[in-house]
Amino acid sequence: MDDDRTAGAGANPLRRKADRTRSRLHAAFAVACLLAAICGIAAGRADWADGSRAAETLARHRHIVTATAVGATSYRTGPGPSERPVVVAPVTWHFPADRRHADTVPVPAQTRKGDTVPVWVDDRGEAATAPPGTADLALRAFGLGTVVLTGITLLAGALVRVGIRVVDARSARAWEAEWEDVEPVWTGRLHPGPGADDG
Repeated sequence: MDDDRTAGAGANPLRRKADRTRSRLHAAFAVACLLAAICGIAAGRADWADGSRAAETLARHRHIVTATAVGATSYRTGPGPSERPVVVAPVTWHFPADRRHADTVPVPAQTRKGDTVPVWVDDRGEAATAPPGTADLALRAFGLGTVVLTGITLLAGALVRVGIRVVDARSARAWEAEWEDVEPVWTGRLHPGPGADDG
């Protein structure tokens, strides 16, 4: 029987221990959400800082050169299965000035043979990817922060939900036990005592 219905002077006498436990669980979930937001922001800031440093280091070894298209454009499948095809064309460039390079690289769709296009290269003059920009870094940091926030929130929500189910189950059993004691008096149907059926 759940007799612990008060918690000090002025407490609601109808407020049961199970009710207080539910309130604590909801408060714990609110705190967990706050912590999740803090952790998400911290993770995003850390990723932004690390990504910015890595991008700065990479940018020191990336260079833009002017390349000349030496053939017609074509399509290449995107790097991901769901990404759109990329327009590419064979081009040539010099980097350093005395070294000639040739490769097939992404170009604007309207590029024609003889047109010039900018190409990112590394220190050896080979075609390379561009260093990530501010928008890319911000998007990645935001994504990581969102994943951390969502993960902690979902985990806390699942734990609180389990806790509330346990409390509800215990409360239901307590109510059943109490009703067994109260129901005969409430309905006027008293349980027969020992020997009531004896003739």
